[in-house]
Amino acid sequence: MKNSRTAAPALGLVALLALSACASDEGEVDAAASSTPTNEATDAHASDSEHHDEATDAHDDGGSAQEAAAKTPRLVATYDGGIVVLDAASLEVVGDVAIDGFNRVSPAGDGRHVAVSTEGGWAILDAGTWSQGHGDHDHYFTADPALTDLFIEAETPGHVVPHDGLTALWDDGTGSVTVVETSEWTDMVEHEHLHVMREWTADEAHHGVAAVEQDGDMWVTRGNDEERTGAMLLDGEDAEVVVSDECPGVHGETTVETADGTEFVLFGCNDGVLVFHGDHVHKLATGGDYARTGNLHAVDGSDIVLGDFKDDPDAGLGLGEITLIDPAAETVTVIDPFQGAGALYTWRGQARGTDGEALVLGTDGVLRTLDPATGEQTAEAQVIDAWDVPEEWQTAHPSVTVLDGMAYVSDPATQTVHAVDYVTGEIWKSAEVGFALNEVTGVTG
Repeated sequence: MKNSRTAAPALGLVALLALSACASDEGEVDAAASSTPTNEATDAHASDSEHHDEATDAHDDGGSAQEAAAKTPRLVATYDGGIVVLDAASLEVVGDVAIDGFNRVSPAGDGRHVAVSTEGGWAILDAGTWSQGHGDHDHYFTADPALTDLFIEAETPGHVVPHDGLTALWDDGTGSVTVVETSEWTDMVEHEHLHVMREWTADEAHHGVAAVEQDGDMWVTRGNDEERTGAMLLDGEDAEVVVSDECPGVHGETTVETADGTEFVLFGCNDGVLVFHGDHVHKLATGGDYARTGNLHAVDGSDIVLGDFKDDPDAGLGLGEITLIDPAAETVTVIDPFQGAGALYTWRGQARGTDGEALVLGTDGVLRTLDPATGEQTAEAQVIDAWDVPEEWQTAHPSVTVLDGMAYVSDPATQTVHAVDYVTGEIWKSAEVGFALNEVTGVTG
């Protein structure tokens, strides 16, 4: 296995370009014919009306659903005492849901619902934006965001992983995995009943993660409440296909389909990265007794996976280097994204652009865009003021989230959020939202 450790070369700032607002194709609107329709036309129109009624009823019992001309992406963020939902284009608050305790948010995978890890399990939030297919076109709807009556019990709700049309929910307290069809969230919410298609429980409970494919393959972590050791691939009958215990401290998972269509499944380790390819597994070492990658970010079509990097177990949350992982070439390149500037980032400060760009938000308040193939900086934006890394990971601090081709940077200190064109470095819009945002995710609508 090859390992390289290089520093990213410095580049000048790219010139700022004019940014036009992102837009989607408008959905078609049916119009009634002025003449008397044929039976076929009448049936088609009746079917269309029935479709509209069904869409509205199924998605909004309160009757407040409105049809939109295009998709309406929304941001979903936690704060102390609740969850706030923002329109991704205007940054206006469109919903505020009270919920006690420290809560976490994960996309359910359907572009509309969000799994909220809270006391006793996962509450399912309807972010109030969705698309409804109709023949050769779609219709788009919005409604008020709300917590639904669907609640999934768990002793310690953990990672939620949508992949290949399936969503896997991992309970850290029991080591159990619950798998549902991602497309069925709306129906499950409507009937307040979970349609479980697969369940599996680890031999010992641990902080873990699972990813599942339609053909039955399931990747799961291995460990117990004292240590986590590795991961394994199971078939559709839960038989072990390949097992590795060469991943101490296993944490973080991602799947990626590279440019040539090859699929890899990666897990972070305290001393490198574990890579599953088909029915075999490779360990990519990053050097040293402790050289941890704990969070991984992939974009299909990109050959490089972005990871964080930590070589001092006592260093706290602040990190100064990143990993660029090429699973096909079996290389891990460690670079300083700040080019010696001395800034740090936390696990909330990494993201990927639509075309695979690597984004890093530093404690100097600068959002940097890197070419994942070379590690070279291609753009930067001074988005917020300098800030300090907190001692506890639960403490609200700046984060970056990518949604619909735009990067969103939150600043809890000023209760603001900023939309940034990460390709040009232009700050497109900023807004005071009235909340110190903590965890942030997004739904596409």
